[in-house]
Amino acid sequence: MRVLFVQTQVENAGAQEISRLVGAGLAARGHVVHHLFFYSRTSGPGDLDSVETCAPERPDGLVATLRLICAARRRIARFAPDVILTFQHWGNALGAPIARSVTRAPIIANQVSPPELVGFAARELDRLWGVLGLYRTITTNSEATQTYFQRYAEAYRRRLVPVPYGCESKSSDLDRAGARRALGLPVDAPVLGCAARLHPSKRLDAAIATLPHLPGHHLAIAGQGAAEGMLRAIAAGLGVADRVHFLGELKPSDIGTFLAALDVFVFPSAVETFGLAVLEAAVAGVPVVASQLPVLREVLVHDGDAAALFVDVENPKVFAEAIARVLTDGALAAKLAAAGTSLRRRHSLSGMIDAYAALIDDATRQGAPR
Repeated sequence: MRVLFVQTQVENAGAQEISRLVGAGLAARGHVVHHLFFYSRTSGPGDLDSVETCAPERPDGLVATLRLICAARRRIARFAPDVILTFQHWGNALGAPIARSVTRAPIIANQVSPPELVGFAARELDRLWGVLGLYRTITTNSEATQTYFQRYAEAYRRRLVPVPYGCESKSSDLDRAGARRALGLPVDAPVLGCAARLHPSKRLDAAIATLPHLPGHHLAIAGQGAAEGMLRAIAAGLGVADRVHFLGELKPSDIGTFLAALDVFVFPSAVETFGLAVLEAAVAGVPVVASQLPVLREVLVHDGDAAALFVDVENPKVFAEAIARVLTDGALAAKLAAAGTSLRRRHSLSGMIDAYAALIDDATRQGAPR
């Protein structure tokens, strides 16, 4: 099968990582896989094979948007896919009608954007396409996401299929000291870390706010985004700028080195549909302290064993005390690490790829909707 992945923007975030993993798994099974992005937010998808981008940056204005749409139509028609997988809210809402204008290939929409961050236009277009049947199938990546869409019309709900994400084990040949030297982090101080897009919803300001309560501790942040200036200003205002390290966007192949450098992975995010970055940290055996989101309690617990301490991240003192507890209680840290590594059985990469392969087989067997 010729399988096309369509999504909004190039950036090493969760949606791109899932499309990379699924695409590689499908390619290994003999499918021809191609990735199409509307525009670039970062330097480029160097970790993906067979990639096209319709515009170098986010379109500004009607004319630029129309040019992007025309470019996307040409590229989709040229690839001639047998099946299309759309990701991110505009990848679904805009990608599906663009694709349908040039191909009858079935479309599998993937709900990966937190509903709280989806604007009115994208939300209503997505709702309409699901009801009208423009999407053959709509995947959800967690029970929390599946529950959200239960408020939609029955015509939309009957297309929903849960496909929990799997993750790739991220490891490094470097020891902790070597990993820290490679990333320019202090070797002899406790290092906390988080990998996330620099966006207010990730609440990285809450992680920075713990540092006045944790003298001598450092925080490493892997990611890019518009909130970097705000976060730097917060760190400076708290007098901890010298202990906050902005590493920029890391390739998936470098995440193992980042995780190997950490004592604790902190994840104060306010909204998630799954939490792939924190799952990768837990599976790598890094103790986790995270916000009390229901979806994180769903993803980071297996057979009753939690791979994280769930705390009120809005309270810097409480957040810092939980981090300090993990750092000083060796038994607790070992328990969290063991629970994290056991999650790889529940969140199997091969299981996720099997699920997508089955959806593709089913969609192409049924053919395109009228």
